Amino acid sequence: MRIVFSWLFLTWILCGTAQASTFSVVDDAGRELQFSAPVGRVISLSPHLTELLFAIGAGDRIAATVRGSDYPAAAVNLPQIGDAAGLDFERILAIRPDLVLAWSSGNRTVDIARLRELGLRVLELEPRRLEDIPRHLRLLGRLVDREAQAQAVAVDFEQHITALRVRYAERPNVSVLFEIWHQPLFTVNRDHIISRVLELCGGRNIFNALPRLAQEVSIEQVLALDPDVIVVGSEAADAGPGNWAAFPWMRAVQDGNVFVVSADAITRQTPRLAEAAQSLCAGLDRARR
Repeated sequence: MRIVFSWLFLTWILCGTAQASTFSVVDDAGRELQFSAPVGRVISLSPHLTELLFAIGAGDRIAATVRGSDYPAAAVNLPQIGDAAGLDFERILAIRPDLVLAWSSGNRTVDIARLRELGLRVLELEPRRLEDIPRHLRLLGRLVDREAQAQAVAVDFEQHITALRVRYAERPNVSVLFEIWHQPLFTVNRDHIISRVLELCGGRNIFNALPRLAQEVSIEQVLALDPDVIVVGSEAADAGPGNWAAFPWMRAVQDGNVFVVSADAITRQTPRLAEAAQSLCAGLDRARR
């Protein structure tokens, strides 16, 4: 009887331990994923997702990523399995990942669907707000057993953003064109995280009402709206500020309020966005003066 009781007690302890280690997460597409242990091998389908994993000390968990993953420097040496235009499914299957991290608006819907059809576990993330960055850091920290590191990075980001929000809360509003590319001229709408940064700094995106996250606009549209400030992403810098000199009657050009920020830092939804936000806020403040 004592042996039977001991066996039952041991079984109860083991089952309880297994249940305690099992957890679930819900991704930004509303899908619930179950996990029985921390994730070991991850494929990242976006440069910003790669950067988030490195930020929480989980770069060693990345089995492969996509072209454009160049930060931090160690990311450049990772195997690549495609880009936003398409994926190498054969290589992905050969890697046998425990989890594939996807970016809902940055990866093709057909590619994400195909990964699921192949039986792979896919977690979709879609950062649209500044609050999504620390949320994603904490979620990834839980998945790869880096919760303490993720919490520290998330809190640091939140503190930086809060400080900027307090500092610029009462500043006069300025209208802004954010140029992410010059030829053709591309900008973003109100739902893009860049617009959230502009709002944080007391800026108003003149193309808030565009139907798509990133969209081509015409020079004529910009001239008609005549923004107070033009902010150029650094990848467009060679063609950017100088081009606007052709329109000396524009307010931003007359007042010298055409300036450059790092496009990588401000378009990638990672902790570096706090530094980019600080630079952008300072630029808008100079424009006010």
